[in-house]
Amino acid sequence: MNTSPYPHLQTIDDKPVTIAGLKTMKARGEKIACLTAYDASFAALEDRAGVDVVLVGDSLGMVVQGQSSTTGVTLDDMVYHSRITAAGLSRAFLMTDLSFLTYATPDMALAAAHRLMAEGAAHMVKIEGGGELEPTIRHLATYGVPVCAHLGLRPQMVHKLGGFKVQGRDEAAAAQMIEDAAALEAAGADMLLLECVPSHLGKTIAERATVPVIGIGAGPDTDGQILVIYDILGLSPGKKPRFVKNFLDGADSLEAATTDYVAAVKESTYPGPEHGFK
Repeated sequence: MNTSPYPHLQTIDDKPVTIAGLKTMKARGEKIACLTAYDASFAALEDRAGVDVVLVGDSLGMVVQGQSSTTGVTLDDMVYHSRITAAGLSRAFLMTDLSFLTYATPDMALAAAHRLMAEGAAHMVKIEGGGELEPTIRHLATYGVPVCAHLGLRPQMVHKLGGFKVQGRDEAAAAQMIEDAAALEAAGADMLLLECVPSHLGKTIAERATVPVIGIGAGPDTDGQILVIYDILGLSPGKKPRFVKNFLDGADSLEAATTDYVAAVKESTYPGPEHGFK
């Protein structure tokens, strides 16, 4: 048993987090704390802090490589960063992004997922899209690939969308997202991730889904939260998104900041109303 003063660490189960465990957390109302990581050192830091799910996001294109979007990230990049992140983990569940256009067909998605899991040691792949991805997710699930479906703001679509904008604000778009979420879960998605959607929409989708729903800028009522690790440490350049909170501000170490983030998610003190969208 952990003797840390943080309540979530005192009661933490040191056994590896699994899909079944994440579903149990949702069922009992325990918030799921997630963060991105791109290497072994940050992965180990997050593991010690009690992070449940670590995402090797294609956000590495922006925060690590210095690109203006995620579209330049290659599958080789994702395999490499997934492998070195996995090396730092013992408990957390590892999810890795399928990079831009590596899942244009179900067979392409299966081949890319095979690399991320076999070479990159990922436990789950994340894929951006709506109802059009139903055949792809069904194909991946058939072959035993765990999938997280990413809805709402899809960074790989930033050029098509014309920028990083809140999605699902009008009634028709919200209804479509609710329908897509249900269809992708029925196709075999084991998790849903909602980015930059109104808080009430995040709540509706989380209440209707039987799989865990993770939010980033999706309000306080999703089953869990995820942020970019560099964002919670105040390291990302430029204007920070509305949903970001700098947990290093007032903390005396990177470890304390990361543990404070996890505690805030677990205790439902983050995100606050100021971090959501209407």
